[in-house]
Amino acid sequence: MLTLGLPTLGLPTMQLLAATLLLALLPTLSMEVRAQEEPRLRTNAYMIGVGVSDILDTYLSQEHFSGTGITYLATSERSRRGKDWSTLIQHQAHLALADDRAKQFSDLEMSYQLLWGKLHQWQLLDGRLRLQAGGVASALVGFIYNTHQGNNPAQARLALQLMPAATAAYSFRLFRLPATLRYELELPLAGILFSPNYGQSYYEIFSRGDYDHNIVPVTFVTAPDFRQLLTLDLGIGKKTSLRLGYLGDCRQAKVNSLRQHVYSHRFMLGIVKNIRIL
Repeated sequence: MLTLGLPTLGLPTMQLLAATLLLALLPTLSMEVRAQEEPRLRTNAYMIGVGVSDILDTYLSQEHFSGTGITYLATSERSRRGKDWSTLIQHQAHLALADDRAKQFSDLEMSYQLLWGKLHQWQLLDGRLRLQAGGVASALVGFIYNTHQGNNPAQARLALQLMPAATAAYSFRLFRLPATLRYELELPLAGILFSPNYGQSYYEIFSRGDYDHNIVPVTFVTAPDFRQLLTLDLGIGKKTSLRLGYLGDCRQAKVNSLRQHVYSHRFMLGIVKNIRIL
């Protein structure tokens, strides 16, 4: 009768196998150590602002409407120590109530805008000055409601855009507190937006399905938007800052023989939190 058995491994052979396995795992272990040595940095800012709004939509009325509005802005910038690229995410919500010059009719404007982008940074002046440049994608949804109109009282606002972006931030001390002065700018490049045609009703668009150039490609010529944010951060804690600022958001378009603009100017106040994630 034949007996089959497994070969036995001596102590030197087992030591050799263990050493080979350790050498094979060294690259993975070193990558994990490097990942732990490069923590992610996240700066979250939450702001609310009040200011004036100017509204024009010739689909609803030839009148200019002006009034007061509020804006909520949440910003998150994520980066990794030692890396030159960061991710910028912003949520912006507008609400404004504006009257015509005779104070007889009103426009109610609401919108939500999401911005997502990538920025490359340069450190100058021993790290006190940080410059960033890149691009963001913008998605906006909202409406304008006119209290005077009967047949078409509301105008939808839908837009997708690609926008070059740039920031500049300078750090210094103010009243013995760490401070940072920051400026952010986005300009339009190209995109698409929704608009009814001149004299076209929403009933024709959605009930009858009569498409008439309602999805319109736009550029910086036909939709010259302009968005800027100037802020001053004052350190009030180890990882917390008080933020004061000004937000200027000017959205305008001239398509399908219709003109529209919403100009918003806000004085902003909020809190900034710096988070280090391992």
